Amino acid sequence: MSVDFNGIGRGQVNTQRTTADKSTGSQNTQPEPSEQAKTQTQGARGDNVSLSSQAKDLKQLEQKLGDYPEMDDDRIAEIRSALENGTYKVDAEKLAQKMLDMDKSIFG
Repeated sequence: MSVDFNGIGRGQVNTQRTTADKSTGSQNTQPEPSEQAKTQTQGARGDNVSLSSQAKDLKQLEQKLGDYPEMDDDRIAEIRSALENGTYKVDAEKLAQKMLDMDKSIFG
């Protein structure tokens, strides 16, 4: 079964060897393992990665946040108890201001 990728058929592919390939007389198309290792090592030495200052700041922030617990169990227990007792009070002005602050921080 043949597969036609992007309209390229069997007769359209150049399967002839170049003059350089013919002069070597080698039938092996795979480079020897030692040559592969040299090529990979040379490629690895040329690659450099540098992080922007923003990426570094984000990494530091992520590490700091990792120090905090995901939930404050004591605060959750306190609120749950206040809800059950009916003593939990909501300050409407404070809640509205927090909502406006959040909106401003998101949408500017």
